[in-house]
Amino acid sequence: MIHCDGLVKIYKTDVVEVVALQGLNIDVRDGEMMAIIGNSGSGKSTLLNILGGLDRPSAGQVRVGEWDLLKITDKQLVEYKRKTVGFIWQNNARNLLPYLTALENVETPMMLNGTYDREYAKQLLEWVGLKDRMHNKLQQLSGGEQQRVAIAISLSNRPKLLLADEPTGSVDTQTSDLIMDIFRRLNRELGVTIVIVTHDLSLASKVDRVVAIRDGMTSTEFVKRNPNLDLAANDGRRSINEVHEEYVVVDRVGRLQVPKEFLTALQVENKVSMEFDGEQIIIKAPKQLEGHEHEES
Repeated sequence: MIHCDGLVKIYKTDVVEVVALQGLNIDVRDGEMMAIIGNSGSGKSTLLNILGGLDRPSAGQVRVGEWDLLKITDKQLVEYKRKTVGFIWQNNARNLLPYLTALENVETPMMLNGTYDREYAKQLLEWVGLKDRMHNKLQQLSGGEQQRVAIAISLSNRPKLLLADEPTGSVDTQTSDLIMDIFRRLNRELGVTIVIVTHDLSLASKVDRVVAIRDGMTSTEFVKRNPNLDLAANDGRRSINEVHEEYVVVDRVGRLQVPKEFLTALQVENKVSMEFDGEQIIIKAPKQLEGHEHEES
């Protein structure tokens, strides 16, 4: 569903140039539910905006389904955003019209796209647990209920890809668990590909795969040890390391990002020595290089 290879995004002004993505590589399978994590400034939101058609890449390859987002025209971009991708914001005010009912909010994008289907709009609200609240206006709904309306809106045009930017960032733990249960059900029953951007590791532990981004590049991946394990039905407090296997990502030219805590422990600044003993690659710290200034490093 998603293929990014050497993806670059540069923001320029008259006085400064910021490289938000520095050759990022990532693939997401059709029908997968996965999360992207990273600290503020890591590039995760930039990636989400590019995948959502809200921002243009500067270089590299980025494809979503049949669409090449590097070469897409403005007219095609409108069609892409209407038919292929759905977006859920942390601030659900960006999705919702406060003077309409929940049902009218879901119907609006259908009418704008010429695909009005009242019964499907009702079905979406039932799926997110708002069957008895669909005729209420937004001020009559709680924050968690409004976020569920936003999920229904994002699916109103039957997208193949659903992007969620910190979808549980403004709700309590119980509502967060409910929203993740909804995502899992939609993923299984509709087959929609779901990509969640978050900094919350407890949320990330509830998906099958997690990709960590650091300094505009993919650094590590966490893959669930037991693909059949559904944390929504288990203890949601379990950490990501308890249920996922961690891998360092190697790009097509052999570069990798060693976890920061490893570099700190080894007191690495800008050089290391690497050896291959036939089975393992060994990284040696700088203090082990003294007296060997002319060796390859």
